[in-house]
Amino acid sequence: MKNRYENKRNDRRFEDNTPDENLVIGRNAVRELLKSSRSVDKIFVSKGEREGSITMLVAKAIELGIPVVECEKQKLDQLAAGVVHQGIIAMAAAKEYVSVEEIVQIAEERGESPLILIADGVEDPHNLGAIIRVAEGVGAHGLVIPKRRAVGVTSVVEKASAGALEHLAIAKVSNIASAVEKLKKLGVWIYAAEAGGTAYYETDFSGPCAIVVGSEGFGVSKLVKDLSDFNVSIPMYGKVTSFNVACATSVIMCEAAKCHHRNSK
Repeated sequence: MKNRYENKRNDRRFEDNTPDENLVIGRNAVRELLKSSRSVDKIFVSKGEREGSITMLVAKAIELGIPVVECEKQKLDQLAAGVVHQGIIAMAAAKEYVSVEEIVQIAEERGESPLILIADGVEDPHNLGAIIRVAEGVGAHGLVIPKRRAVGVTSVVEKASAGALEHLAIAKVSNIASAVEKLKKLGVWIYAAEAGGTAYYETDFSGPCAIVVGSEGFGVSKLVKDLSDFNVSIPMYGKVTSFNVACATSVIMCEAAKCHHRNSK
């Protein structure tokens, strides 16, 4: 199932210090954007001699019929609002979110059991970007994020995901607890990643499953934890008591992906 995107052009001036959400910033992110089905309005590149991957990206954009606009570095700096742009920025259509049901449908169309990640209140854009990269990299069918009290999909998240955002279905829901209940009705088992649970390496993730990771400061909310079918943890043997949420997500999602692929052989 191809991701769908709204072709909404945002022509507002960049007057604050936050990059526009429709901007895709940096070489890796633009490269993955050009591979995806998302429409692109134009690409901005630094004036002057081009080198390395910039040359290839510009050639690909021209091949796809995308306007390429040369501009001064100061203009790119202004658009990027502090994000490292590496000499290239794309103005893309807004990413369209999917529904929870559509994520399950993606798994069905692949002939696989659903493997879904739920981010319950992740607030740091770099963490969310890293989580998206992990989810896409292990073959998850989608990510569920809340509309409120969490970071949304911004250009900083896009860059932190190293382009993975372009290939992952994302559902943005009003209420994570309601999304969990909906997934359970669809036959998906819910695993909350919280301290005090079964070790992740002793957990069988091979069936339809959704793994919930919590916010940086508070973890998985009590309501969502209570709604979950299982509680899984990463045993800690050093002096620190927990991992960063993005690191913890990578550990558990890799184990879940191993169970899924082992089961499919």
